[in-house]
Amino acid sequence: MNKNNADKRRNKTENCYILGIDTSCDDTSVAITRNNQVLANVVSSQDDLHMSFGGVVPDIARNAHRERLPKVIEEAFSRAAKIDKSVKPEAINAVAVTVGPGLAIALGVGIEGAINFADKYSIPLISVNHMEGHLLSALAANNKGAKGMDYRNLKYPALGVLISGGHTELVLINNWRNYQIVAETMDDAMGEAYDKVARMLGLGFPGAKALTEMAKQGDPTKFSIPVPLKGDKREAFSYSGLKTALYYLVKKMKEAKPLTRQQIADIAAGFQVSAVTHLLDRITMLTAKYKPNTILLGGGVVSNAYVRKRVRDFCKQKKLELKYAYTKKMFVDNAAMIALVGYYKYLEADFTETDKIDRSPRLTLTQFI
Repeated sequence: MNKNNADKRRNKTENCYILGIDTSCDDTSVAITRNNQVLANVVSSQDDLHMSFGGVVPDIARNAHRERLPKVIEEAFSRAAKIDKSVKPEAINAVAVTVGPGLAIALGVGIEGAINFADKYSIPLISVNHMEGHLLSALAANNKGAKGMDYRNLKYPALGVLISGGHTELVLINNWRNYQIVAETMDDAMGEAYDKVARMLGLGFPGAKALTEMAKQGDPTKFSIPVPLKGDKREAFSYSGLKTALYYLVKKMKEAKPLTRQQIADIAAGFQVSAVTHLLDRITMLTAKYKPNTILLGGGVVSNAYVRKRVRDFCKQKKLELKYAYTKKMFVDNAAMIALVGYYKYLEADFTETDKIDRSPRLTLTQFI
């Protein structure tokens, strides 16, 4: 759609309705936002389909997305209309879709669905970086307009903390949507380490969630578990050494006799304290260097209450403003955060032609799309 006539439905003083679609991995999600307010955020989980495999199977994920996406779109409109009766397909101003990072064949399903919707209703198509969605999810308001933040009130510089199954990054934000990655993992992401250690301990899928629950029952001081890069001044993360240390600990213990439930809980608790301490070490280091006013916390690992508490305690001690999404549903992969970024890009008339949009499975936060 031509940028000059893309906004015939509204002027900048009226409400803007965005349809968001995310099929970046194994959850099929569709959301509808009104400005920065989330009216509906439907997530169809595929955990049951992948559980027996111990991880996400791309072909299964793609097929499930194809089957579920039309129904999830329908459900999103149904829920949104209960909040705002004016919500219907003809009222949508633009459709925003995740183009990356993620599983290529899964991303393609969402992109195809977004193109079809945009063409059918002659509205703009907006490409969204999944990680920018996580980063800005803290700004989203609920359907009553509460809990969120007007992006114009964000205090700079800000430091984004992105922690998920595929990413562990600290992002310096000096101006609106101006990002600089100042620290990232050299190997495993934080959420990936949770999943791998959970697998070592036989905790099943999804591993990170199971490990987090098990850690609540454990004593983190029972075993000597190293904190990654302790005393190392590199502005980076590394979780592979911690994972390896746990591997040899578990192997040695299993050679003597099977692990008891309490031992598994103690190892899980010790791992978690070490992993989160490493995160806080790097946040402390980069906060001292860049002196941010605000911390934005985003990504699936934010679902972990222990992580939130440690970061919250740090921010309180340093008198920093901390922002994260108002609901746990927006910590994990979801389309509300995609629609939110879509809204901001809509205000800037940052659209993508339907014949030029493409999936970008290795997309980084600093790449323009």
